[in-house]
Amino acid sequence: MLDTTVTTRTQEVLDTLNEAFAAGDVNRIKAQFATDSYWRDLVAFTWNLKTAEGPDQIGEMLESQMAAVKPSGFKLQDGEMPTEEGGVITAWITFETEVGRGWGLIRLQDDRIWTLLTALQELKGHEEPRRTRRPMGAKHGAGKNRATWKEERDAEAATLGYDTQPYTVIIGGGQGGIALGARLRQLGVPTIVLDKHDRPGDQWRKRYKSLSLHDPVWYDHLPYIKFPDNWPVFTPKDKVGDWLEMYTKVMELNYWTRSEVTKASFDEAANEWTVEVNRDGEKVVLKPTQLVLATGMSGKAHVPEFPGMDDFKGTIQHSSQHAGPDEWEGKKVVVVGSNNSAHDICAALWEHDVDVTMVQRSSTHIVRSETLMDIGLGGLYSEEAVANGVTTEKADMIFASLPYKIMHEFQIPLYDQMRERDAEFYAGLEKAGFELDWGDDGSGLFMKYLRRGSGYYIDVGASQLIIDGEVKLIKGQVDHFEEDAVVLSDGTRLEADLVVMATGYGSMNGWAADLISQEVADKIGKVWGLGSDTTKDPGPWEGEQRNMWKPTQQQNLWLHGGNLHQSRHYSLYLALQLKARLEGLDTPVFGLQDVHHLS
Repeated sequence: MLDTTVTTRTQEVLDTLNEAFAAGDVNRIKAQFATDSYWRDLVAFTWNLKTAEGPDQIGEMLESQMAAVKPSGFKLQDGEMPTEEGGVITAWITFETEVGRGWGLIRLQDDRIWTLLTALQELKGHEEPRRTRRPMGAKHGAGKNRATWKEERDAEAATLGYDTQPYTVIIGGGQGGIALGARLRQLGVPTIVLDKHDRPGDQWRKRYKSLSLHDPVWYDHLPYIKFPDNWPVFTPKDKVGDWLEMYTKVMELNYWTRSEVTKASFDEAANEWTVEVNRDGEKVVLKPTQLVLATGMSGKAHVPEFPGMDDFKGTIQHSSQHAGPDEWEGKKVVVVGSNNSAHDICAALWEHDVDVTMVQRSSTHIVRSETLMDIGLGGLYSEEAVANGVTTEKADMIFASLPYKIMHEFQIPLYDQMRERDAEFYAGLEKAGFELDWGDDGSGLFMKYLRRGSGYYIDVGASQLIIDGEVKLIKGQVDHFEEDAVVLSDGTRLEADLVVMATGYGSMNGWAADLISQEVADKIGKVWGLGSDTTKDPGPWEGEQRNMWKPTQQQNLWLHGGNLHQSRHYSLYLALQLKARLEGLDTPVFGLQDVHHLS
């Protein structure tokens, strides 16, 4: 029997919101929110990605936006019933604005709103050609000299960027650029994706040969085309590369390979970018209105400089340059770093009879893959979740509905469970001398990723090699290089034929400096992080990923990326922002991010 009480209580709150929206009564809307409450909006109300915390901030957002947005029609999503657990009612909702339609998730405590997620899904009059609106494809009938699909595609590829200009240029053709390119293609936004590699997917193919995704398949789908049901849980890198290459073709992306941007500049008066491209030896000048950097949060290698590096007779590689262990059998290798890439590389080297030493410079959070899949992700991204009706789209929205301000509170108990389950494993690591941490507040991997994008390893076997002493572990800081060795600050001397610097990546802000100018990079400020005032994520609090998928302080410049999950989910909201601007819709941005601690 349906719980009509829960449904009625939820509908009453939604009815009150609709009445207050129609009347423009901000105070009445604020009164529907609990004292500790959060409204996270993905483009629908703010033309931004923004979380308002507490009734006062919510009121400020509404005072600014409500007249232009004209929200209406808040109701329970068709076919979805509210649920109540632990005194919290959770309900899927839909709504409309003046220019679009959206959906979201609402949580009530004591019949007041605790958390509200509103996400724009489509623009009225500019809906994607999907399902009942899908194109016919075949042109029935007869006509003189009519072009085939292939002829039309060839003509577009030959003219876009030459005879006609794209509205958007995406620099970077990895999973981020490809996902966004697919979204924009479906929305009819003329777009070119630029990438320096020979083939789509080479960003993965050219990494060390043992690399595979550590996230499960249910977490990693691209927009529109999900991995098939027989796809492996953890995808090997070359298989990822082949999938991305296939995807660019079937999604009909205008994807330029062997195309490297040499210079970009913005003309405010003309409201357009000038992007100079070396396209396989040919200089091409593009004039897009919008420019997106999808160069990868892990795209700009960070290689520290130490005295004596020029004198070292062996080889020094960043982890992104390391192809694999094959040529190092019987040699001595030092891997500087102790996060994901360092562990993967050490394990592959050990498998090929390499004398390998890991240098741990700072503590690392480690979680076993099986445990993470079960406790950390199983409820949202797993075969069991799919069987329970939690689609990828629902899972993305559930995850997005937890405000960053309180997300750690949900994560801490999960990682407490992991620590307890794998106590023997962690004891072995500590006995081996490995320095562990669980994040500044015990909230584990996801918060570390969101706050700083580093400092963790999902264990798929390398940790046991450290426990067993098969991979040697040294803790300390690199002081200098000698002709045949790395020397640590305590004088420890590590002979090496190869040194792999698994030292991470710099901010995407650095790409703006390289491709455009330091002035523009400074104008944008820090990219990534929440402002949580934890290690490598200094405040002030922003409450969203800094400068990602939303307007920046540089007009018509956007940053897009993240893991496959984020590239899939947030590409929709960035694409809708770009489409709205192409169509000349009013896009009043609320809460444009301030610039802090430039990097």
